[in-house]
Amino acid sequence: MAINTEYVAKSISILEKSYELLMSSQKPSIEYEIYRNSTIKCFEVTLEQIGKLLRKKIKPYFSSAKDVDRLNYKDVFRYALKHGILTNDTVERWFKYRDNRNDTAHDYGESFAEETVVLLKDFIPDAKKILEIF
Repeated sequence: MAINTEYVAKSISILEKSYELLMSSQKPSIEYEIYRNSTIKCFEVTLEQIGKLLRKKIKPYFSSAKDVDRLNYKDVFRYALKHGILTNDTVERWFKYRDNRNDTAHDYGESFAEETVVLLKDFIPDAKKILEIF
């Protein structure tokens, strides 16, 4: 069964463009704030969607789909590592992205937003790379 990656690919494209606009805007300005907010939201959506795609990718390794559905986000990545779908380095980076997302979801301060912006330089190529496994 082929896994449809169109939505995630589009999310990554939007994220990449938002990030470009963010990096070309002056800090502090209203444009910077708008682009940063957009970029962070795209980051969150992309992160969640990649987790869902990976969940579909590991389903054949389980006796039931319900077993996969019960896994938390990080466990999905651990099973992808266990079955050779991802490397240890890749999984560690995705754990870092997930931890950041959890932090920004609970603290909307500027420092957390800026920490996310710093991660995007690596996140965008990692997101593109992970699509290659589908």
